[in-house]
Amino acid sequence: MTDDNMRIADKQAMIDWVEAGETPKSDWKIGTEHEKLLYRCDTQEPIEYEGPDGVAQLLSDLLAELGSAATPILEKGKIIGLKDGEGGSVTLEPGGQLELSGAPLANLHQTCAETGRHLRHMRNVADPLRIGMLGVGYHPTANREDISFMPKGRYKIMSAHMPKVGSLGLDMMLRSCTVQVNLDYGDEVDMRRKFRTSLALQPIATALFANSPFKEGQVSPFLSTRAHAWTDTDAARCGVPACVFDETFGYEQWIDYILDVPMYFVHRGEDYINVAGHSFRDFMAGTLAGFEGQMPTMGDFEDHMTTAFPEVRLKQFLEMRGADSGMWANICALPAFWVGLLYDEEALEEAASLASDLQADDVMAARLSVAKDGFRGRLGPHDVYDLASRLVSISGKGLRRRGILDGGGGDESGFLSPLRDCLDSQKTPAEMLLDALQGEWGEDVSRIFTANSF
Repeated sequence: MTDDNMRIADKQAMIDWVEAGETPKSDWKIGTEHEKLLYRCDTQEPIEYEGPDGVAQLLSDLLAELGSAATPILEKGKIIGLKDGEGGSVTLEPGGQLELSGAPLANLHQTCAETGRHLRHMRNVADPLRIGMLGVGYHPTANREDISFMPKGRYKIMSAHMPKVGSLGLDMMLRSCTVQVNLDYGDEVDMRRKFRTSLALQPIATALFANSPFKEGQVSPFLSTRAHAWTDTDAARCGVPACVFDETFGYEQWIDYILDVPMYFVHRGEDYINVAGHSFRDFMAGTLAGFEGQMPTMGDFEDHMTTAFPEVRLKQFLEMRGADSGMWANICALPAFWVGLLYDEEALEEAASLASDLQADDVMAARLSVAKDGFRGRLGPHDVYDLASRLVSISGKGLRRRGILDGGGGDESGFLSPLRDCLDSQKTPAEMLLDALQGEWGEDVSRIFTANSF
């Protein structure tokens, strides 16, 4: 374990921290995170934090529901999350989106079962409060001003800085929802291959999971309005780090990238001190404004690392960050897709080969292409639908080779079923929602609160 209070003497301490994430293949785990939008069942309006049926009450009731093993996460006396006692946590995103950060688990059967348990617990406490949970990538009806920020100090600083560096950062914070998976690496070579491959192919996941075709009660120009928001949030900390595509990329180059990401805050006690736009390199040199003569701790570095938002992020594991949130089956399909590609050697070799001709500029252009056009987009020289079809097939073979069965004898490849359905119909989840809008919903976008609620 790293001592969070250890002072950072030089860059090597941070390189060593990332290197400490190396894990033998026999111990590789799967950590799934998913967010959902909370809304009032009677009005479909976003939920406030305060009040007898607000977010704070929901978290307090969930704490009681989970029993004595669960513990609250507090900030200045306010509940902002909880640890569930099973290795996972439930936390608040800026606009009240509720996130499950799942425990590191051995297989996809376990991670999908964890999702199911969490959603059942959530229903037990949300139903009496008349709170609904919506599984989409972007709020379909609310305006930005309809949503209140949650009482977390870091969000106050971020929300003040976002409009200075992009036009859609507040939309990302308040209205977007994602599902992601966190995966291990064996050594620096393995990290390099997995990072480059997954970053190059992240637009394929964006297309496969595109699930946010509505904005403010209207049809959006984008199939993934969430993905579009990320394209104009903050170029200095989002997108596609070009260094990952260098042949010599490794831990040190990643740390250099992180050090070039401007800071947001320094966390002391329960206070977040605003240093937005300043340099962590200055902090290391003892010249950070307001902190002259002070050196950062490993805790400061770990905090800073969480404020970089590329499509794939390296901490002591790799985070796949390119997908819209969705319904239960899609929450399970996202980790299945990446586990099948990255945890089986043959599948990784095939995926790496398919991605070998892609560079950072190709991926940057594809982010907007797939956000708008889904399967009809382009990723460098590749047709997105064709590449998605090949990758889902490769992933399925990788999952079958893992040979991990459930009680009924089914292997993990069954979790890819929603993706196969999309490919068979040649329609993203967003296009299926648009079809429903034109059909049984009778042009009423609000019907999504029934169709896509947990």
